[in-house]
Amino acid sequence: MSRKPSVGRSINYGASPLLASKTPVWRSKLIVAGLAMAFVGLAGRAAYVQVFGNAFFQKQGEVRYGRTIELPANRGRIFDRNGMLLASSVVAQSVWADPSDMDQPPDPKLRDVAKLLGMKEGDLRKRVSDREKTFVWIQRQVDESVARQVAALGVKGIHQTRAYKRLYPEGEAAAHVVGFTNVEDRGQEGVELAFNQQLAGKNGSRRVIKDRLGRVVEDVRDVVPPVDGPDLQLSIDAKVQYFTYQKLRDAVLAHKAKAGSAVVLDVQTGEVLALANYPSYDPNNRKNLSGEQLRNRALTDSFEPGSSMKPFTIALALEKGIVKPTTVVHTAPGRISMGGWTISDTHPRDALTVEEVIQKSSNVGTVKLAMQMHPREMWEVFAQAGFGHKPQLPFPGAVNGRLRPYKTWRPVEQATMSYGYGLSASLFQLAQAYTIFARDGQYVPVTMFKADGPTDGIQVFSPQTARAVRKMLGMATGPGGTGTRAQTMGYSVGGKSGTARVQAGKGYAAGKYRGFFVGMAPLEQPRVVVAVMIDEPSNGQFYGGLVAAPVFSETVQQTLRIMGVQPDMTVQPQIVADVVEEPF
Repeated sequence: MSRKPSVGRSINYGASPLLASKTPVWRSKLIVAGLAMAFVGLAGRAAYVQVFGNAFFQKQGEVRYGRTIELPANRGRIFDRNGMLLASSVVAQSVWADPSDMDQPPDPKLRDVAKLLGMKEGDLRKRVSDREKTFVWIQRQVDESVARQVAALGVKGIHQTRAYKRLYPEGEAAAHVVGFTNVEDRGQEGVELAFNQQLAGKNGSRRVIKDRLGRVVEDVRDVVPPVDGPDLQLSIDAKVQYFTYQKLRDAVLAHKAKAGSAVVLDVQTGEVLALANYPSYDPNNRKNLSGEQLRNRALTDSFEPGSSMKPFTIALALEKGIVKPTTVVHTAPGRISMGGWTISDTHPRDALTVEEVIQKSSNVGTVKLAMQMHPREMWEVFAQAGFGHKPQLPFPGAVNGRLRPYKTWRPVEQATMSYGYGLSASLFQLAQAYTIFARDGQYVPVTMFKADGPTDGIQVFSPQTARAVRKMLGMATGPGGTGTRAQTMGYSVGGKSGTARVQAGKGYAAGKYRGFFVGMAPLEQPRVVVAVMIDEPSNGQFYGGLVAAPVFSETVQQTLRIMGVQPDMTVQPQIVADVVEEPF
């Protein structure tokens, strides 16, 4: 049997024409050159990455895994003059979500998260529905107890960040003084806004490496510690502030008024002891907050001061030697015509002494004295008393009031300005102006911070003139005066009531008034000036001597007791007349 030849052994590869062909030299050189250039390129790229462009690539890499965590500074606290807390910061967690890291379908426990945070479940699910987002705020400034319950649920993608929440122990009583901050811990109103930069301090920082789940792996840079904001101690007395607010609120509600304001000043130091407004708001819970509640009316609202301007006109007449306190002014028949206008007294009298002009609040008597003086002289005194100038307080929205240049005054305008019409002022301006009579002729600068002692004032009238007018203000609150309801048990008081029509457009609104009272106590050596304004009372009474004077009385009595001022009267004054004679 013959054997078949092997196929593999019969092929002669060396005889292949492809192998027999001669390879060009340039081809091998090209390949070698290409490989060499590739290695040179790689070496150059490596040199660029490792040496020349190293900083750029380091930064780009760090952006992808490095994070700078801000370390918030603790906001400074706010205290009253006696160390009582008015504002402080407490730890409050802020809850956020990483939708890209959340389970799909969403964790059923999201319902419990929404319930704990007081949210609708649908709103929460809508916030975390976009899977492309890596950060979404759920709720800011969550109480620690609630935050712990949220964390205990262990919902994937729900995280928390440490933050601070502002608390205001005095609530609505001191709201217009202290103000409040927003969720970013920035001041929005009051002292919180006026001194925001000082209270905020300086945030620190911490540079870390995080993994893809946002967990800190390690620190890559020294921690820069935060610098906490300094504490502030205000001139406000929390007890005086609360009592003043309480009595003001009661008066506004009792007289069915639109609003009210009150200011208490320390005559010796110029410190603001209380500044209250109603309606107010709770800075700890600002849901449904309105502009009416936010207005610091004592500083932002201006009005014609009415009869409360008469003491300044009378003081100027005394200072110039035109009259003496006992000089008789003929006021019959109780009215005077000027420039087509008739100025009249509510209760006409044939003649009044200068003291009685203030006691009885006579328009005619005041006008007759004013028209013996040059408009420039009146304007200068009004300006020195702070009218037409913004109070030197840091609060936002404080108004200048209106005091037109004397060169534009017509005779009838000079006459009406003498008893408080044709110019405007805020209640705070009016209170500060009355420090002139309380401090023997000195206009006292005011402050919102606790002072070390008495402050120097600016002399406007001589001490003799100021004391003479102060005596007249005491007569205005005594028998036969227009402010008998301002009398205070245990303390002598002096002051002036005022009632002004509410302006509307170019005229006055029918049946709308502001009643106010401003005065001082004790009368011989005053320690406080108190001003009260009741806006648009509508319960049958609107004169300042009826609606504002009682608030003045109660506020003065309580304030002087808190300050430790000894009573200067042993017998309680009796109100001998309940009829208030008060012109506009």
